Amino acid sequence: MQSSVRTLYHLWLTPACRAVRIALAEKGLEFDLVLEKTWERRAEFMALDPSGEVPILVESDGSVIAGAGAILEYLEDVYTAPALIGSQPIERAEVRRLVSWFGDKFGREVSDFILEEKFVKRFLTKAEPNSQAVRAGLANIRTHLDYIAYLTDRRNWLAGEEFSLADIVAGAHLSAIDYMGDVPWSRHEAAKEWYARIKSRPSFRPLLEDYIPGFPPPKNYADLDF
Repeated sequence: MQSSVRTLYHLWLTPACRAVRIALAEKGLEFDLVLEKTWERRAEFMALDPSGEVPILVESDGSVIAGAGAILEYLEDVYTAPALIGSQPIERAEVRRLVSWFGDKFGREVSDFILEEKFVKRFLTKAEPNSQAVRAGLANIRTHLDYIAYLTDRRNWLAGEEFSLADIVAGAHLSAIDYMGDVPWSRHEAAKEWYARIKSRPSFRPLLEDYIPGFPPPKNYADLDF
């Protein structure tokens, strides 16, 4: 039986899932949010996509789109307003460059270290975190916050004058690290100002309401004024 509304399968603190949630909200699209514990390898979930990874979006007609990149491009193709990737080829190229920067480079250098070690290992698998990897992630994040400051000193938003997928993907990654309390905002005022603008957007509010049982965020996580 088909659902009357689209469904997004997600997992706590996964930046890719958070990016899709923001994009759906920016487009004004309703969706049911379903927590999928991917390590359980549920047969029904695996049938949607054999990778067994989130996010997965199931449209109301039963169409399945797997993976954040595919979902974000799909949303731009099908639900064109508001545009989140720019209207001109050079604008779209810059948005895509920064989506790759934060989705891939930031992911490898920061999120994979901090989230994997401090959340996945400690909270989900009960393994001992690698403190050296955590330190590497905490050192690397400073370079990325400096780059955000560089971009926003020259532009209104990361990729240009308009809010875009670049801001969404960067904000999604930082929101997950911020849930851990590991973003050194006090040393990076320009990046903090940019992030405060993102936190104030209605599309971002549901992320600030996230609460993982047994793993609460710091008190200032949902504070728009930090």
